Amino acid sequence: MSAEVAKNARELLLKEYRGVLSTHSKSMPGFPFGSVVPYCLDEQGRPLILISRIAQHTHNLQKDPKCSMLVGEREADDVQAVGRLTYLAHAQKLAEPAAIEAAAERYYRYFPDSQNYHQAHDFDFWVLDPVRHRYIGGFGAIHWIDDLTLANPFAGKAEISMVEHMNSDHAKAIAHYVELAGLPNSVPAQLAGIDSEGMHLRIGQAVYWLPFAAPCNTPTQVREALVSLAHAQSWAKKAQS
Repeated sequence: MSAEVAKNARELLLKEYRGVLSTHSKSMPGFPFGSVVPYCLDEQGRPLILISRIAQHTHNLQKDPKCSMLVGEREADDVQAVGRLTYLAHAQKLAEPAAIEAAAERYYRYFPDSQNYHQAHDFDFWVLDPVRHRYIGGFGAIHWIDDLTLANPFAGKAEISMVEHMNSDHAKAIAHYVELAGLPNSVPAQLAGIDSEGMHLRIGQAVYWLPFAAPCNTPTQVREALVSLAHAQSWAKKAQS
């Protein structure tokens, strides 16, 4: 299994922001229980979810943390011809105050409305610790992947600083990214997150991930990539690994 396959699977996880979480049913033993959950990735590159304590999937995870999340390419005409990923995991509820604070700060940027019901109701953050992955990149492109996560080198203060700066001072550049990528422009986009391989834009309730032409490992490299894209006439193709 090549590094390119793992990268393609990880990019699918980055491009999407909702999946089908399958848990072991507590009330119907032996049956899988599926539910739709929005997610973003935490500082280690793991899916981060915010779920209600009274939800059925939460009760299921409290009894058996083994689960999976299915992620597929959105708006596909032929779902069997496009990428999909089954992410097998152990779910873990965040308990340390510092971890909860970091999770909330990032999750709220992706899903601002979640701040209201998280504070008003009994919701908790959980992360999906990876066990193994089944990635299908199209007909015949089927792979088991043991490791695809990639830690975010900017998670925390560096990312917050870059995101706030871009949203406050460079709305025109963000609008240009939207135009280059052919994304909806009915409402202004906001930068939601930055990782070494790309950036997330939030447009209304939807989230979109746009790749950099080459990986960025320092804030300076991110700045150079963003400036370059702000002046680009077309979206640069990614460098092949």
